[in-house]
Amino acid sequence: MKLLEIKELKGKIIIKSGLHIGSGNMEMQIGGTDNPVIKHPHTLEPYIPGSSLKGKVRSLLEIKSGLMKYTKGDVLSPKILSRPDLEDDERKQAEAILKIFGSSGADTAENFSLGPTRVSFSDCYLDSEWKNKAIENRWVFTETKVENRIDRIRGTAESPRHTERVPAGAEFNFHITFKILEESDRELLHILLQGLKLLEMDTLGGNGSRGYGRIEFVFSDPEIQKSFHTLNPF
Repeated sequence: MKLLEIKELKGKIIIKSGLHIGSGNMEMQIGGTDNPVIKHPHTLEPYIPGSSLKGKVRSLLEIKSGLMKYTKGDVLSPKILSRPDLEDDERKQAEAILKIFGSSGADTAENFSLGPTRVSFSDCYLDSEWKNKAIENRWVFTETKVENRIDRIRGTAESPRHTERVPAGAEFNFHITFKILEESDRELLHILLQGLKLLEMDTLGGNGSRGYGRIEFVFSDPEIQKSFHTLNPF
């Protein structure tokens, strides 16, 4: 096993509905929101962490594989490969996911034969062209949406919560690299693209069931974009 090639997937992520990826900052600021989005500490501009993309794509591929009946919702680990009741197709899917996304250091001995993690997701920052256009038109980089709980009897709104989100129309640059360590890894790249398609069909970030987090991938490579547009992950 050796490094044969590094494939690059580049392009834009276009936000189709308000995106909320939380910062984890629970400290309420005066005049601020109680549920802020993550921002770069220097520019205070919102961005999409690579870990958020990687985690959601992996989760969707694991759900699609049906392997969650064995993991009970936990992240897939190499231990599953030792199960005697694993079907051949399930084993193939498990190995593919583990090769693409890797596993924890605690599983080093068990995943040695799988090799290094193939994919790397970079953090996604605002596209410079869109950013300049936003500044010129005085568009805001984030908005605050008020969420309420409705009393079913009285029909009144209660317990308002102010959620910050990136508004629809914002554009971020994405950069994903994929290591080809053996010729069979080229099929794994196709599975990764299926995962990205599943994410486009689902949602990113929080409050997806309320309409948040719809995104669209636009690839810089026209051939990849053409095949991705018609890709059916099912």
